[in-house]
Amino acid sequence: MKKIRVLTVDDSALMRQVLAMLLAKDPEIEVIGSAPDPYIAREKIKALNPDVLTLDVEMPKMDGLTFLEKLMRGHPMPVVMVSSLTEIGCQTTLRALELGAVDFVTKPKIDLREGMEEIAQDLISKVKIAAQAHVRAASVKPKATSLEANAASRDAVRTVSSSAMIKTTDTIIAIGSSTGGTEAVKQVLEMLPPHTPPILITQHMPERFTKTWADRMNELCRISVKEAQDGDSVLPGHALIAPGSFHMTLVRSGARYTVRINQDPPVNRHRPSVDVMFASVAQYAGANAIGVILTGMGGDGAKEMLTMKQAGAFTIAQDEASCVVFGMPKEAIKAGAVDKVLPLDDIAGAILAHVSR
Repeated sequence: MKKIRVLTVDDSALMRQVLAMLLAKDPEIEVIGSAPDPYIAREKIKALNPDVLTLDVEMPKMDGLTFLEKLMRGHPMPVVMVSSLTEIGCQTTLRALELGAVDFVTKPKIDLREGMEEIAQDLISKVKIAAQAHVRAASVKPKATSLEANAASRDAVRTVSSSAMIKTTDTIIAIGSSTGGTEAVKQVLEMLPPHTPPILITQHMPERFTKTWADRMNELCRISVKEAQDGDSVLPGHALIAPGSFHMTLVRSGARYTVRINQDPPVNRHRPSVDVMFASVAQYAGANAIGVILTGMGGDGAKEMLTMKQAGAFTIAQDEASCVVFGMPKEAIKAGAVDKVLPLDDIAGAILAHVSR
């Protein structure tokens, strides 16, 4: 059996040692080397040709983001970021995902060795997922022009959305995603007009990162985006994101939709879980719902997307070619839960076309 060959990049000798020790616990992974800075990493990548890179954000000589941007332009490969759980760490990690990193793990705040033992399985799992990911060369535009990307697609969306959306008062759009989802969701939301029906989003992500991600998307999108709080109203032109470590469900009282936030046990090993959100949308919105499942590993969302479809909802899955990881959409398709399988660029237009009928 061919092992996944990993190169670790971190300026801390202890961190490099701990990462190597944890990854060595899995017989399918081989740590083939380490580097204390991006310059040495660059030479080792050329010499060793690893399958996956783990990359620290804060390093001397060249920071992790600068190195990642150069790497994804010249030698795109699967990268798992090793990040700190600080506000700056959250922002930097999300920027790394924009630049092409597949996923991230968070460093413990206090005891590095003991804390890393606790996240060993998360680290191993994400390295394995990264090894299967579809990684593309990055063509990163300056932040100021990010809203101008996909201009042709936006024109098509505007054509669809120019018709009156009087019928959308009860429509709920529910989007679920995991690995690669932060960028996929952003791409869909950026193309939606201000009068889009309410949107609920569950993305597998830890606490604190969801708020930073929501705030970032609120800056980029024409709709309002926020991390959900218990009791928030579900309104047109607004997207609510399930907070990390909390499930989010839709509830209805009369004509009014709100969300509930809870810490019930994980479902499909996840909290928030896409299945939990989809089940509530099927129950309370029924045929007035649109379900969207995007890139991600595993099967979360497939079972209850089928429930949504059986309740009359219109369902969409991202196609394999545009996914970072074609796990969640594939399982939903296999379950017979999907009406349309579409490239990521076409999903916003399909949502609005269905809404405007």
